[in-house]
Parts: sequence; structure tokens; C-alpha cells
Amino acid sequence: MNTSSIIHVGAALFEGFELLDFYGPLEMFGLLGDGAEITVVAEKTGSVRSSAGPCGMAEATMAGSGGFDVLLIPGGIGTRKEMANPQFLADLRRLAETSRIVATVCTGSLLLARTGLLDGRKATSNKRAFQEVKTYAPKVEWVAKARWVEDGKYFTSSGVSAGIDMAFAVIAKLCGRETSLQIASRAEYTWYEDNSWDPFAAVAEL
Repeated sequence: MNTSSIIHVGAALFEGFELLDFYGPLEMFGLLGDGAEITVVAEKTGSVRSSAGPCGMAEATMAGSGGFDVLLIPGGIGTRKEMANPQFLADLRRLAETSRIVATVCTGSLLLARTGLLDGRKATSNKRAFQEVKTYAPKVEWVAKARWVEDGKYFTSSGVSAGIDMAFAVIAKLCGRETSLQIASRAEYTWYEDNSWDPFAAVAEL
């Protein structure tokens, strides 16, 4: 794990990841400038196709990487395949265990839950997939109404755009609230600081 003042962010990719889950939070960390270093990891280096078509580029393997200050796990339709991939889950668990903070977006919480590390902890996920996620990971204390949930070092967010709000919460934890507000202003983004703000739970009848 990085011990300098620079926040080392590791972002895990897999085929079928959701674009905004991934790039939304990374843009906010990227706006820290020299204060953050981002590494994209996957099972293999090279091009990884998103659910929408455009590819991300993994520069390091999960197996060959150590823990990070922040490990980001996006969601997307590809989570359904990876949750049954023993090697992927084993590498993900090791990275999560050795990282300072683990942050999931959308159904990325399902992948983390399948490692067993969320058992007995509070977490949330995409509200449109909420019942499905609960079925696959019944030992997690799933919170239906939450923009994001923090339980120990684990941050889990609701669907897609919620990952940006969660990223600001992580940055505030590591760098202070004022830094998050400054970055939000630079991004022309309104940060929902209240993690209980979640109108989409009602839309999904949760």
C-alpha cells in the first residue's frame, strides 16, 4: 500500500463494466491532480470492453498488484459473469483485504459481497437490481434507502451516478470536506453530502 501523501487509487475492470460507475469516481480522484495516482487493473492487461461498447485499458494485472489506498469496484452487467469466476473473486478479495478503503459502485457491491468481505456489514447497491443482489448475498445487511453506505473501510453506493457522490465522501475522509467541495465546484457538480438522500428507493418500491 502507498505510504506517501499521494492517494493511490486502484480501479478494477472486467468485461461488461458500466462506464459512469468507473469513470465518474475516477474523474473526481483525478481532479486531485498530483495528490492522486490511478492504476487500472484487470485479470489481464490490455483492452477491456464496457457494457456500452467503449473499452477501458488495464495497465496492470490484479494478481500482480498490491493493495491500494482506495480500491474502486464498478458495477455493470458483467458482474453476473464475474461473480461466478473463482480466480477473479480471489484476486479481488486479496486486493480488498490489503487496501485501505474499498469503494463499490452499483452492482460492484455484489462482487465484493461474493468474496465474503461484506458478510455482517451494511451495504447498498443499484435499486433496480436490489432484490437480485440481496438474493445472491443474503449475509449482507443491505440498506434499501441510501445514496451510499459506509461501514468500516467499505463504501458501497447505489446505482451509476451515485458513485460520484460516494467518491466525494471518500475524498472527504482522506483529504477533508473542503477538498471535496472544491473539486465538486471545479467539476460543476452538486455533491449530495447526505448519504440517506435516495429518491430512487421509492421509485423501485423498496
